Amino acid sequence: MLRHGAVLVGNCLVVLALLAGCGRSLVGVNVQVVDETAVLEQQVLGTYEDIGKDVMLMASVRAVDEQGRLKESEDISRQKRKVLAAMQSRQFNRDDVIAFKAMGVAGENNEGYLTYFPVERTRNDPQYEEFVKAIIAEENRDRRIIMERIVAVNEALTETDVTKVGKVLAHLNRDNAQVGESIQLEDGTWVKKQ
Repeated sequence: MLRHGAVLVGNCLVVLALLAGCGRSLVGVNVQVVDETAVLEQQVLGTYEDIGKDVMLMASVRAVDEQGRLKESEDISRQKRKVLAAMQSRQFNRDDVIAFKAMGVAGENNEGYLTYFPVERTRNDPQYEEFVKAIIAEENRDRRIIMERIVAVNEALTETDVTKVGKVLAHLNRDNAQVGESIQLEDGTWVKKQ
């Protein structure tokens, strides 16, 4: 789909060039060329926001009607229920993930997931290390579920695009990282965010 969009943009530019050559003025025509990466980022981020809105709507729906009777629950697909549970799980683990990143035991990698780093506390406390690794694994599982949902609801994406979606979300995670947190650049280098 994206390739077809690039061809369409190219064809439009050729037509505009031909019209310009005819001596006619193209006043009011504003052409913006957008690359495939920017289009993918817009699709992914838009879908990610929509998933977040779905979670808020699900949480805010009242369980009783105006007469005080219980409402019947809305039918929700298994896949949508799974992604909503992943979003809720991420919200539940948010404080731990923030703390792990602040202490340097977790960092945002360039594929959209968290990476574990041993630190003095985890080396000296096997139970704490196990806890940290379990939360990171849960967070990564939830991120994967969300990435798969983004692919599933975008017609322009296929199952093989999960990796691309992860890269877009990794970019967002790097941008949102706090100063001093470990982030992995696109080239694979790990740095502390400045």
